[in-house]
Amino acid sequence: MNPQAKLIFSMSLLLGTAITISSNHWIMAWTGLEINTLAILPLISKSHHPRAIEASTKYFLIQATASTLLLFSSMINAWFTGQWDITQLTHPLSCMLLTAAISMKLGLVPFHFWFPEVLQGSSLMTSLLLATVMKFPPTILLFLTSPSLNPTLLSMMAIASAALGGWMGLNQTQVRKIMAFSSISHLGWMAIILIYNPKLTLITFYLYSLTTAAIFFTLDATNTLKLSTLMAAWSKIPALTATLMLALLSLAGLPPLTGFLPKWLIIQELTKQELTTTATIIALLSLLGLFFYLRLAYCATITLPPNAANHMKQWHIDKSVNTFTSTLIMLSIMLLPMSPTILTIP
Repeated sequence: MNPQAKLIFSMSLLLGTAITISSNHWIMAWTGLEINTLAILPLISKSHHPRAIEASTKYFLIQATASTLLLFSSMINAWFTGQWDITQLTHPLSCMLLTAAISMKLGLVPFHFWFPEVLQGSSLMTSLLLATVMKFPPTILLFLTSPSLNPTLLSMMAIASAALGGWMGLNQTQVRKIMAFSSISHLGWMAIILIYNPKLTLITFYLYSLTTAAIFFTLDATNTLKLSTLMAAWSKIPALTATLMLALLSLAGLPPLTGFLPKWLIIQELTKQELTTTATIIALLSLLGLFFYLRLAYCATITLPPNAANHMKQWHIDKSVNTFTSTLIMLSIMLLPMSPTILTIP
């Protein structure tokens, strides 16, 4: 892609995100979401592969539908209450439509079908944008409207997302699809605590984005797209592949790694709200995700390919590890002792 065009699309992504998260009016929030959608489409389809074109078409249709629902929801609320303020969403039908629209944009169950397919048709760096940056504005809209949302509906969608993200990730061999179902599972954790402690939802999203970025940068450095190539990644950058295992276990939420912090705090908050059954169910469902994270970690660090792989063997070990990637991995592993500082983030 032309560097100038890539710069324009990247700046448009930042602009759309900034407009949405700083707006107080539904029309401005909708405008920012539309700018984001139009900016990411060329980045998805830049390889001109049929899978990439299919992914960008699916993404456009889903996002356009969700934006239409969001605009319709805000218009109904304005019609009945005279308010265009994002925080003044009070009409029940508007709240229901908004939940459906944002869930569709994020990929929450039952609106999750598009997300793994779109990630599979995109490059690793574009998949990282789709899994993190593109989910930030809808998450902020949920954060702003959280007092008006239906707790029962959100809890059902959250538990379904955690369950389906775990189940569907078990039999995948493509790394991007595994990361897509991982994203769906983590969205369940964010949605279940949204009503009771919205700030905790944002902390979970920040730490999830940090760990996911570290993993995607490592996969990009080793050019890994499926489990069979992950098995031979150790021969390219051994040190980075070894720390990839810790980043994956952090994403799974194992103590004493960074990813344990949000799950620990969410379970603690649900217990405080006397939702012990819900906390137990979602904690048990996270074990499904732990299984395929362990499988990824096992493939990355312990096993060798059992037969002749159909890709070029590496005879030269690349020792020039990107400092940014190394820093991300260290942060995704070692932030737990800094949890009192993290909890003071607004």
